[in-house]
Amino acid sequence: MIKAGIIGGSGYTGGELVRLLLNHPQVNIDFVYSTTRAGQPVTATHQDLLGLTDLKFSGEVNSGVDVVFLCLGHGNSTKFLAENSFDTHTKIIDLSNDFRLQKDAEYHKKTFIYGLPELNKEKIKTAAAIANPGCFATAIQLALLPLAKADVLQNDIHINAVTGSTGAGVGLSSTSHFSWRNNNASWYKPFTHQHLGEIGESLNSFGNKTAKLHFLPNRGNFTRGILATAYTRFEGSLNEAKKLYKEFYSDTIFTQLSEEPIHLKQVVNTNQCHVHLHKHEDILLITSAIDNLIKGASGQAVQNMNLMFDFFENTGLQLKAGVF
Repeated sequence: MIKAGIIGGSGYTGGELVRLLLNHPQVNIDFVYSTTRAGQPVTATHQDLLGLTDLKFSGEVNSGVDVVFLCLGHGNSTKFLAENSFDTHTKIIDLSNDFRLQKDAEYHKKTFIYGLPELNKEKIKTAAAIANPGCFATAIQLALLPLAKADVLQNDIHINAVTGSTGAGVGLSSTSHFSWRNNNASWYKPFTHQHLGEIGESLNSFGNKTAKLHFLPNRGNFTRGILATAYTRFEGSLNEAKKLYKEFYSDTIFTQLSEEPIHLKQVVNTNQCHVHLHKHEDILLITSAIDNLIKGASGQAVQNMNLMFDFFENTGLQLKAGVF
């Protein structure tokens, strides 16, 4: 058994992480740290955990835990680590975007490895610190990585992806309020989304220069999930494209190539990514679907933890979607 600490446990990703770790056979949650809810029951905030835990939010940090998860807002992980130190054996998994880019990977004598298991599994196994990928970045990379490795992303890539309201976090804003979001849809940050940097670095990690990405993110009127579609020119046949994907994902546990068109309900509440390919004339359409809070955040963090501690990769993550 290992001891885990969670920093920032009152948000969506923190709550999802508590749920997953409570059901993980190799983990004991040592503390869930919160500056605003210290002393309060975790179930007062995460009411879905009622009857599953007696944990209370802590105002103190145990520096000797085996692994600590940082579920903080973007830009706050660096501040927290500057003010709090952990034992040298403590592994760090950060769910913000503070350490995802190569220029930010070195921090306080730690090297943060980009935590996309389908790309960096062997590096993750020996890492002391992990930069967990972004949710949009996960869906888009898993849609495009096989093509990047095969060096066939030579033409502009157009991406359209829609995410649920939980992707915006628990803080209220005009575009996350129920009255605005319900029965509504809109785009935001067109062609400038912050996840483009990490996506580009991963696609170019094979030594092949990829074409320009044109990414249009959308807000959906549902709570969980990301459905991403990407299309680009592809000279090969559909079967040739499928072969690239089957080979690339042959030893992965959570990314599946579907012969049938996919939809969100297949993956919501799971750590799965489903991918589908469609060819029209000289255009290859790639569709991917994930749960933004699990494979796009907390579930992938647990997957990385499993690799770091030599547990079976799917331990605590054998979740089934609620299709109906």
